[in-house]
Amino acid sequence: MQVKELVNIHNGELRCGTWLIGQGFGRKHTKVLELCKKYEKEMMELEDNKLLPKGFIINKIPKKTAGQPVKEYLLNEGQTILLGTLFRAKTGDDLVLRFKVKLAKEFIKQRKMLAVFSSHKQSPEYIKNRAAGKIERREETDTIKDFVDYASLQGSKNAGNYYTNLTTLVNSAMFDFNGKFKNKREAMTAVQLLDVKFADKVVSRGLIEGMAQSLPYSDIFQLVKKRVLALAAMYGKSEILSKQLSLLDDE
Repeated sequence: MQVKELVNIHNGELRCGTWLIGQGFGRKHTKVLELCKKYEKEMMELEDNKLLPKGFIINKIPKKTAGQPVKEYLLNEGQTILLGTLFRAKTGDDLVLRFKVKLAKEFIKQRKMLAVFSSHKQSPEYIKNRAAGKIERREETDTIKDFVDYASLQGSKNAGNYYTNLTTLVNSAMFDFNGKFKNKREAMTAVQLLDVKFADKVVSRGLIEGMAQSLPYSDIFQLVKKRVLALAAMYGKSEILSKQLSLLDDE
């Protein structure tokens, strides 16, 4: 299963998936899900985010090999603690004890990280780079709109997908995202915002040059892709949120 940390950031909140919880407590995942459903009412009383639809947050873990992805619930800290108390204790089970300690440490570490990064986002450097990045992003979006029209005139049936495709290209080439975010750029450091701002400029220039040369729209996309990958190779991929975690070491 493609799972990273025990505790992850999900839309700005700390969450732990039931798949790893089941492994840590030595329980079958199906039984963990059944236990969550049985005590769903009590767990929902511990839900901090009141804006969420009623019920558990569902996450799907893709399998490395062929097969259906595994569905799990993403629990907050209180729900995770409650679930742990519902498991019947096994005497002499040191592995479960160590898992509980590790889980507690993960929540503490991630909570500190969120606090530090929230403070970091108030710095003049971050605010300046975020504002500049928004301007560059708007200019890139205008250019992409022109490119979508250009591709449509050449016969593309899915030209509108280029808004998403080009954004995904930059994000996947330059960053590894450790968590789920409503706005990925809000999770970046000031330095990462500079990197993505420059990548946006590379995309815009590539599109403009390709259209000026009347190249086929598919060739223009490949041209932009080649340039973005070359830029990423020079810069190196940076991880979000491990970069933010490094801020803790400077405290």
